[in-house]
Amino acid sequence: MSGFTSVAMFLTIWWTVLFVVLPWGTVTHAEAGIDKGDGGDPGAPVDPKLKQKFLITTGISIVVFGIVWLVIWSGVIKLPSLPSGY
Repeated sequence: MSGFTSVAMFLTIWWTVLFVVLPWGTVTHAEAGIDKGDGGDPGAPVDPKLKQKFLITTGISIVVFGIVWLVIWSGVIKLPSLPSGY
């Protein structure tokens, strides 16, 4: 597996895991009983804790990518080889 393929796979895994992690522990303004006033979305999170969620996403992604890399490296799943002209 080339370096470009590894980076592309990691970023794909990272974004997928991010969308799973984003709703964890989120409290909306409506759930907290806070009035947003005119033009505010009551479904907006009070404190999204994005830095913490990015770190959790990175940790989970490293573990998942390691498993995917081991499966590919062991030969259980083989990636098709591209012609050398590309």
